[in-house]
Amino acid sequence: MDTILENVARIRAELAEAGSEWGQVPELIAVSKYVDAERVNRLCSAGLFHIGENHAQEILKKLPELDARFEIDFIGQLQNNKVKHIIDKVSMIQSVDRDTLAREIDRRAQQHGLRMPVLIEVNIGGEAQKGGVTPEEVFSFARTCAAYPGLKLSGVMCVMPNLPDKAELMPLFRRMRTLFEQLRDLAIAGTDIVELSMGMSDDYLYAARAGATHVRIGSAIFGHRMQK
Repeated sequence: MDTILENVARIRAELAEAGSEWGQVPELIAVSKYVDAERVNRLCSAGLFHIGENHAQEILKKLPELDARFEIDFIGQLQNNKVKHIIDKVSMIQSVDRDTLAREIDRRAQQHGLRMPVLIEVNIGGEAQKGGVTPEEVFSFARTCAAYPGLKLSGVMCVMPNLPDKAELMPLFRRMRTLFEQLRDLAIAGTDIVELSMGMSDDYLYAARAGATHVRIGSAIFGHRMQK
């Protein structure tokens, strides 16, 4: 059996067990950064059609060779001037963390007659080198995003600190779940808070146990990837 398919099957089984406390299986998003289209297309044989890409240029280069059934989320840091290149190529932008970016997504989405689903990126670990709003800013920024007609705010996402002991991340994962629930329960007009995207290849089981609805996994599916 193809190693990629074996990895997908194993991860799905692990997620089913880890998410059982929440009565849900987190949806698996395959992070296909630096993975060629031929290998990405193997995911179709596993019935996995949800991928995440980090770079606008790579999406544009890879898209013609990708299976048309893929739903592509943009999950990396997005520069304002790159929005126009991907706005009609992706299904969601997960990494919205500032008003200038939200405004540009809104402008470009309206030009294409779209209402783009977005997630607010939260800098849950307070790391200076990472993007994201602070936990305290989530609710005010959510109202900002909700005011843009070209945006559909669907939840929150985060990238966890790279700690040697992943178990130490559980308080941060739980705080993200609390923020997600609080934002959902606010029921801000124009939002539909259904997605908590957190957990990657080295910590996805902790994320699932903390109530993630989506996990973003790359190397645990595709193996080591050489940066291009």
